[in-house]
Amino acid sequence: MILTIDHGAVRELQLSRPPANAFSPEFIVAMKKAVESAPQDGARAIVLSGAAGRFSAGLDVPLLLTLDRPAIAALWREFYGLLRALALSPVPIAAAITGHATAGGAVLPLFCDYRIAALGDWRLGLNEVQVGLPLPPLIFAGLRRLVGPHQAERLSVGGLLIFPDEAARVALVDELVPLDHVVNRAIEWSRGLLALPVDAMESTRRLARADLHELFGASFDRELELVSATWWSPEAQTTLRVLVDRLARRKA
Repeated sequence: MILTIDHGAVRELQLSRPPANAFSPEFIVAMKKAVESAPQDGARAIVLSGAAGRFSAGLDVPLLLTLDRPAIAALWREFYGLLRALALSPVPIAAAITGHATAGGAVLPLFCDYRIAALGDWRLGLNEVQVGLPLPPLIFAGLRRLVGPHQAERLSVGGLLIFPDEAARVALVDELVPLDHVVNRAIEWSRGLLALPVDAMESTRRLARADLHELFGASFDRELELVSATWWSPEAQTTLRVLVDRLARRKA
């Protein structure tokens, strides 16, 4: 589910769960392990990438609708653990957004150091509200950190999916390049950081990301209970099942 490709000191972790790189419980655990083990293996930077045209569609809703309450609670706890691994990584992480990045697929880049997206007819955004799910507070905090309060409100309350040029304009992504250059540019960006004086770069990076350390220093027990509960709300279950039925009809 995760392909590991080493480019010298930069490790690329390529999401590889076709067709949409959607998150299953096993995928989330594997990604968290891959992010945490990369520095232990000697990687000095990480690049997250996806397939051409598709970074990730987020949670695998059809699969998740078959899970019981304990399994959903465990999934959300592991997902928060993955976000923590990204946010508190001791090495820089660049997101190479190789296409559509929706819902959870747009969440992972929020907690990386830098976001490079492909030019093209892709959509990016946190569309949780569209499928009946309130945006979790932790994820809203990550969004607001990047784009500011007004844009965070506009994007999240409307559950908007936007094109790459608008994503760059509102700072949801940092840079746009042609699709076939996305991964190489992410590697180049990573190497640029690694070429700087080590102590100065790492010390300043810790300062710049101190707010993330503070955010993830809090207990999420109560928040996770609420997030899990909203999954089982009548509105969410109805909306999610309508979505899954619509997708099934498209495939038929």
